[in-house]
Amino acid sequence: MADYKAPLRDMRFVLNEVFEVAKLWAQLPALAETVDAETVEAILEEAGKVTSKTVAPLSRGGDEEGCRWENGAVFTPAGFKDAYKTYAEGGWVGVGGDPAYGGMGMPKAVSAQVEEMINSSGLAFGLYPMLTSGACVSINTHASEELKATYLPNMYSGVWAGSMCLTEPHAGTDLGIIRTKAEPQADGSYKVSGTKIFITGGEHDLTDNIIHLVLAKLPDAPAGPKGISLFLVPKFMVNADGSLGARNPVTCGSIEHKMGIQASATCVMNFDEAVGYLVGEPNRGLAAMFTMMNYERLGVGIQGLASGERSYQNAIEYARDRLQSRSPTGPKAKDKVADPIIVHPDVRRMLLTMKASNEGGRAFSTYVAMQLDTAKFSEDATARKRADDLVALLTPVAKAFLTDLGLETTVHGQQVFGGHGYIREWGQEQLVRDVRITQIYEGTNGIQALDLVGRKIVGSGGAFYQLFADEIRHFTRTAGAELAEFTKPLDAAVDDLDELTAWLLDRAKSNPNEIGAASVEYLHAFGYMAYAYMWALMAKAALGKEAQEDFYASKLGTARFYFARLLPRIASLSASVKAGSESLFLLDEAQF
Repeated sequence: MADYKAPLRDMRFVLNEVFEVAKLWAQLPALAETVDAETVEAILEEAGKVTSKTVAPLSRGGDEEGCRWENGAVFTPAGFKDAYKTYAEGGWVGVGGDPAYGGMGMPKAVSAQVEEMINSSGLAFGLYPMLTSGACVSINTHASEELKATYLPNMYSGVWAGSMCLTEPHAGTDLGIIRTKAEPQADGSYKVSGTKIFITGGEHDLTDNIIHLVLAKLPDAPAGPKGISLFLVPKFMVNADGSLGARNPVTCGSIEHKMGIQASATCVMNFDEAVGYLVGEPNRGLAAMFTMMNYERLGVGIQGLASGERSYQNAIEYARDRLQSRSPTGPKAKDKVADPIIVHPDVRRMLLTMKASNEGGRAFSTYVAMQLDTAKFSEDATARKRADDLVALLTPVAKAFLTDLGLETTVHGQQVFGGHGYIREWGQEQLVRDVRITQIYEGTNGIQALDLVGRKIVGSGGAFYQLFADEIRHFTRTAGAELAEFTKPLDAAVDDLDELTAWLLDRAKSNPNEIGAASVEYLHAFGYMAYAYMWALMAKAALGKEAQEDFYASKLGTARFYFARLLPRIASLSASVKAGSESLFLLDEAQF
């Protein structure tokens, strides 16, 4: 397995040359004093070092050893405690955290790059700080000043960790039917009782305390999702002086035996009248949780990209070294018994598909992160509203499309290795197993597609879509003629999506099955169109510089590959959408 090398050159290209993020930051007073290009450069360099040197070497062994559960305690694999301590001491858990409580205060466009690096170096390891950061977002946005002051500094510093407790054995996507209860107490606290499953990092030995965010229902809660509240439930109580007190009755009943992410503890958590504190308003827990969800879902999308990047780095090294057969056009390595497999068209197809997907995904996730930054930090109400609407539209795409392509790219990377790709020691099969979870958790990709089509497209009457389409049209209208090879097919892709969106809006009026029938293929068509926009932007930034540096020539060549070989997938996806829902209901249940 190749050593992981953080793709810093490409990150700098996306941030500085494609999106010119420093201009955005300068316009946002809350960021103008905190962040600039030089600071970001230093942060990314250091993040690249800690992820490649400290975390990446643990990935293979962590997968083999996995986590261990003994009498309610969970032990992480060898080396994880020390690596986590190193990672936390560098301030990386709180890279996007509020400076008022000890966070670094970096915008999401920066923390997104750090997330990619930590997840490329070890997806299972990266889940521990990711869940902590996500919990901090909800606490900082919705909790009382007292709770923030008590919990955030130690969470940002990585001394304490966080978890998110939503799912129950009978309630996954449908949170309205959860059974966990919270009873109010005279001192203003609550006693939380119930069982949660699939809790990432619910118990482990990396930190002294774990702060659980738990969805539960108050005694007088209305039925359904409008009757859910959010509670902060610490593993250990915290004394007035900040020291740890008694153990709260929160216990890990077992850990799951999984397909991948073996080094991440996926826990069954039992709350037995555990002391908890209300976060936000009663019966508004989903709103408080979803503040974090947009960040987490983008983060999961980045996990798909990160896995694809790691697989690509392995595959490209192997393809350059592995000698098999001769080039169809005649021997290239005449001094060797065979040519390296990178000469073969099909191997190039796989490598370029990976490269185009990864680099398109890096640009798209950064674009969505910039919208999150604008929505959070802009002082212009109109700009905030537009960014909020774009975040709503694009978050399900970022989560689902990046992870669907993450599986495709890791499988391609495995395939490049042939039989060796199926053997554990090469590391490619682990990436396939690990990335598979990203399509499932934080809302399955089918649910993301329903969210996109049902809530964001149909729910807004197409208005959210129009925002994005109008932005792309503005780009294609104002781009120079030298970009025509990219802007013309991009315009055609937007035309296709315009037509598909209008068709769907019309059909949804008369048949409620159409949304669910079309949603996944529509999301994929949307994703390829969005990536085409990203690739056109990247081509614009690279054009004219190809003689200066191979990097730019590579960027333009990959852009041309994307438009020639990947964007046309829209045609078949559109045909599937327009086939409608009728064929899904031709069979009775007994006929399946």
